[in-house]
Amino acid sequence: MFGRVDQSGAAAAVATFGRARPGPGGAPSHPVRQRLPLAVVEPESETPPAAPQPRLASRLAGHPLVLRWDALRRSMEARASRLDLAPDLAEDVGSARWFRGLATFLSLTLLAAAFWPDFAPLEAAPLVRLDDGARAEFAAQALTPARRGATGGRHFAAAPELVLRLDAAVERPEIRLAAMLGENDTVLRMLQRAGIGQGDAAQAAALIGGAVPLDSIAPGTRFDLVLGARSSPVQPRPLEAIKVRPRFDLALAVERAGGVLGLKRAPIAVDTRPLRVQGLVGASLYRSARAAGAPPETVQDYLRAVDEVLPFEEILPSDEFDFVVSYKRAADGEGQAGDLQYAAILRDGRPRLQLLRWGNDGAFQSLDALTGAQGANDDGALLTPVAGHVTSGFGLRRHPILGFVRMHAGIDFAAAWGSPIYAATDGRVSFAGWHGGHGNYVRLDHGGGIGTGYGHMSRIAVVPGMTVRRGQVIGYVGSTGLSTGPHLHYELYRGGQVVDPASVRFLARRQAADPGQIAAFKARLAQMTALRANVALR
Repeated sequence: MFGRVDQSGAAAAVATFGRARPGPGGAPSHPVRQRLPLAVVEPESETPPAAPQPRLASRLAGHPLVLRWDALRRSMEARASRLDLAPDLAEDVGSARWFRGLATFLSLTLLAAAFWPDFAPLEAAPLVRLDDGARAEFAAQALTPARRGATGGRHFAAAPELVLRLDAAVERPEIRLAAMLGENDTVLRMLQRAGIGQGDAAQAAALIGGAVPLDSIAPGTRFDLVLGARSSPVQPRPLEAIKVRPRFDLALAVERAGGVLGLKRAPIAVDTRPLRVQGLVGASLYRSARAAGAPPETVQDYLRAVDEVLPFEEILPSDEFDFVVSYKRAADGEGQAGDLQYAAILRDGRPRLQLLRWGNDGAFQSLDALTGAQGANDDGALLTPVAGHVTSGFGLRRHPILGFVRMHAGIDFAAAWGSPIYAATDGRVSFAGWHGGHGNYVRLDHGGGIGTGYGHMSRIAVVPGMTVRRGQVIGYVGSTGLSTGPHLHYELYRGGQVVDPASVRFLARRQAADPGQIAAFKARLAQMTALRANVALR
């Protein structure tokens, strides 16, 4: 409510903001919340301005009904503020306040459940009424499985005079099909299963066997067959032609001419230049090599060769992979990858690792290993075969299982189950398998009458005759055989007799390679690195 301004321009009242409860005589019954003085208004003329008309709320402020309603409302607000209808049910459990809150919760829950919507499905009327004609039209346009009668399509009644009953269905003049040679299968049995008569199958197998040995045809080889018309339904169809590619460089065709089967050879020109694949390692060496176009088997051979010398953790994403694989390219466009020949890791354009398949055993060798620059155990002791501590030494002891004293011909290393076991030095696997109380056991021969044995393995990672290098994983710790817990039993042999591994200190070195062999190795290495990379993949 605003105060009036007298004719002299002095402020006769103040501005009141908020709600004022008029008391007796129309004066406010409580302090004013905020009062702001009004600015002095100077009259522009001698005629005083007209006084503003009071608002409706101001005129009804002193009405008895308004005063009564205002008092009732304030009384209800005060009572509601003192009544706690929604207390925390985790506090004062069992009190009157808690039961009041529980009643509020249950009332609201029942109220919500009362207004829960009904989700009953509503059945809609069909857009089009289906009569017999409409159903027949839908059936004609539908795709019905043959086992249900295959009633799709429109059917028309044929004129009886134009329909002839046949005693037998008309057969096709020839049938073209493909047959695959399976595992432990023979060409003769495969041809007979395809529907060729015994005589034609035996004659065709003999013709193919005259060109290549039948047992040399790899499983999975495809035979394209053409069968002719038969004279009667009870007779097998005669063989008209067979096309097969038993070797990558040879295609054969068995054809019937003048009623007699004959063989035609078609040699295929093959380019055997090796294929070099190179690229950036990136986030995954395997995926990067596969993206470069290398076959999965070649990439796996490459990873195994590199992992034996260089741990994958030391290969950086910025390094480059480089390998050469023997490759055959046929004149008809077919390609076939062979064995991995060269494996390398490049860093900053220079070789970080270079391995070449060398020797009669087909193992990978580096130039440093061939010349003896690597592989010597310069500290005068064999490599510890497992990451663990010694729990039992060499000598007499009471066996924990057998219960009597006997010779313990080795050293026991306690290690966690599945821990890798490493070759103490370079050697060749002479035994790998079950070995009585040793359980899963591996023995390595290192030359000069020196050998090492590794027992109680959970799993063996090598095979007899395999060449291993110092530090290569040959198995995993277990508790097979006569064992009370996971550990490695490690033995050392000298001249066929067991000796204490801790008492033997020697230096194992490779025999110096022949200079001519080193020169041949370097020439082969230069030949591999001179190949252009990714030529066949473009």
